[in-house]
Amino acid sequence: MTLKELPVGKSGLITAVGGEGILRCRLLDMGLIPNTRVTVQKIAPMGDPMEIRLRSYELTLRMDDAAQIEILPEVGA
Repeated sequence: MTLKELPVGKSGLITAVGGEGILRCRLLDMGLIPNTRVTVQKIAPMGDPMEIRLRSYELTLRMDDAAQIEILPEVGA
C-alpha cells in the first residue's frame, strides 16, 4: 500500500521510499525514511495535496509524491 491510499486519520509505518534521483533525496531529507510512523491528518478539498504528521511535525505532500512511499498500515489505527 502507498501513503496516497491511506485514509484520513489512519497511521502506517514507512517500509520503502521510491522515486529516483532528486525526488527520492528530497523525500528522505524531509524525514520520510523507512521505519517512520506517519498519520494522514487531512486531504485538500480538491484531493491534492495531503497533510501528514511524522516525527512531531506536519508536512504537506503532493499526491504524486505520496504514491512513491510504501507503507504498512497499522492494525486497529
